Amino acid sequence: MVQDLRANLQQQEMLMFGPWITVVMLVLESSEVIGLRVAKLAHGGVDAQNEAHLLVNEKIVAVFDAGMRLVCGATTSHVIDGFREQVAANALRLSTERQPGPDFFG
Repeated sequence: MVQDLRANLQQQEMLMFGPWITVVMLVLESSEVIGLRVAKLAHGGVDAQNEAHLLVNEKIVAVFDAGMRLVCGATTSHVIDGFREQVAANALRLSTERQPGPDFFG
């Protein structure tokens, strides 16, 4: 009986806090990508221009993707998980790209 109550309470907690935990994780993971992108944009040049175009394009695609997922019956958690996958891919791409350092010799 006590175990059933405890399991029921845990299930209710996950229903209540589950989406919020996912959102908090998305925010934390996104902060890394934001920092990497700001650094790349601040450096300027062709790479920064390409990154800006990619950033805008990704946002447009993400809006349509989220809308389609919701229309097709996906939960908000599934939509957020899709965002987290994209953020993880961007973090990997941006962190593995060779960041040029300052040119002290000319």
